[in-house]
Amino acid sequence: MDTLPAPFRLNPGLMIWTLVVFGILAVVLWKSLYPTILKATIDREARIKKDLDDAERLRAESAAALEEQRQLLASARGEATAIIAEARQAAERERSAAVEKTRQEQEDLLHRARREIEAERERAVADIRREAVDIAIAAAGKVVGARLDTAADRKIVEEYIESIGTGARG
Repeated sequence: MDTLPAPFRLNPGLMIWTLVVFGILAVVLWKSLYPTILKATIDREARIKKDLDDAERLRAESAAALEEQRQLLASARGEATAIIAEARQAAERERSAAVEKTRQEQEDLLHRARREIEAERERAVADIRREAVDIAIAAAGKVVGARLDTAADRKIVEEYIESIGTGARG
């Protein structure tokens, strides 16, 4: 056994003292340090369990919030679609109203123009009749040789032209 180096040689006295010191140290550590280590380990385990529970609760809350956000987004999209559809309908109503108003204004303008044309035509016919009466009186005056200018002569000619005008229309 002498061939082994010193740290690997068995020394029974050293072994006994090593076991005694180890036992005393284990007892001292068991009594003083083990409860502290055990308490720290239990506290750490409780803290980890609490953190895991909190994380699970937060995950569930965030999943619920995400679902609520999705529902709100879908609701907002639906409302936006409804608002757009309503705006399109309102625009169509406004366009229809504008078209109808324009059509009505054109129709009114056309009626007014027709009335004005009819009034002008009646004025022109009245002017032509007056001219015809004046010409007829002048022609009759030349034929008769006397000037006809009395109101009675004028009335006779006007009635005759009127009867010609109504006879031509009928």
